[in-house]
Amino acid sequence: MINIHCLNNISESGLSVLPDNYNTDASFEEAHAILVRSAKMHEMEFGKNPLAVARAGAGVNNIPLDRCADEGIVVFNTPGANANAVKEQVLAAMFLASRDLIGGAEWVKDNASDPDIAKSAEKAKKAFGGQELKGKKLGVIGLGAIGRLVANACIDLKMEVYGYDPYLSVNAAWNISRKVKHTSNLEDIYRECDYITIHVPLLDSTKGMIGKEQFAMMKPGVVIVNCARDILVDEPEMLKAIEDGVVSKYVTDFANPTVAGKENVIVFPHLGASTREAEENCALMAVEQLMDYIENGNIRNSVNYPACDMGIPEHAGRIAVFHKNVPNTISKITAAVGDTGVNISDMTNKSKDDYAYTLLDVDKAADDALISSLEAIEGVIKVRVVK
Repeated sequence: MINIHCLNNISESGLSVLPDNYNTDASFEEAHAILVRSAKMHEMEFGKNPLAVARAGAGVNNIPLDRCADEGIVVFNTPGANANAVKEQVLAAMFLASRDLIGGAEWVKDNASDPDIAKSAEKAKKAFGGQELKGKKLGVIGLGAIGRLVANACIDLKMEVYGYDPYLSVNAAWNISRKVKHTSNLEDIYRECDYITIHVPLLDSTKGMIGKEQFAMMKPGVVIVNCARDILVDEPEMLKAIEDGVVSKYVTDFANPTVAGKENVIVFPHLGASTREAEENCALMAVEQLMDYIENGNIRNSVNYPACDMGIPEHAGRIAVFHKNVPNTISKITAAVGDTGVNISDMTNKSKDDYAYTLLDVDKAADDALISSLEAIEGVIKVRVVK
């Protein structure tokens, strides 16, 4: 029985595909795998059982990635599964920042008892005017799963779209409209664009990437949308930029004391992926990746170990070796297997930063002597018998 523990509510669309030998009512202590959305895991202690953590979403800041890697626990996420939901929120944010629909709706609510409200509205509506998106310049910072959807949608809205992404892959580029103007210089976006939307991961290099220096380059009245991570923006400097008239509206999906209730700031309570469809997509993708890893040893969309796929095991045994990415480890692994009289039928080795992952198909099932021999190799973190 494979024990699964759900730290958060996980959509039944994902859990329903698990076969009968998976128990989703397991406790955290007995779990072989953990499904999580937003629960914070940094203070949690892992036992000997966990093989993997699957995040039903893209961001993994709530998971101790390095500690998991050091313990041979693969952490998965689901990039792109909630992309359409976030794209639609970004479009809504741009509309709300351009047209004071919120102010207008609040005025109607406040004047609901006025028997002549229709006539009053005609006089009041001039206070809630705005501008159209058509013809405006939009800068999309980050053209991953979400950013490219936003860029394409805004091309359809007849905006002039500029995209920045120094890590854009060839495959990703094929999915971006040819009308999107690619720039290799972020300063072009800061200086030229009427709207800027951020779609980059939270890294040490991206923290506070939009701050005092960047605001100084921007044209007066720019609208900034942030549905990625709040600390990508220096928010105290953002409030100063709003006060100075540089930024006309800041729309963020992250409620915090710095921006909540501030003038010309629209704050959502982290609703980007909060659609039924996104939760179902994320859950299904997380569960499918988890099953493929548990049953076959394959890794797809891990954030702390490399991608590796050897399909369904067709030989007598399959062994997974987690190890540090250091020279001569592969030769030691193959020597250890050969010394126990086992033949390697197929093998794949992949690395990611400081960590590596080796899958071995062998001509007979691994015994305790072989596993002990592999575990004794310097730099090996964990050995797992997949089959």
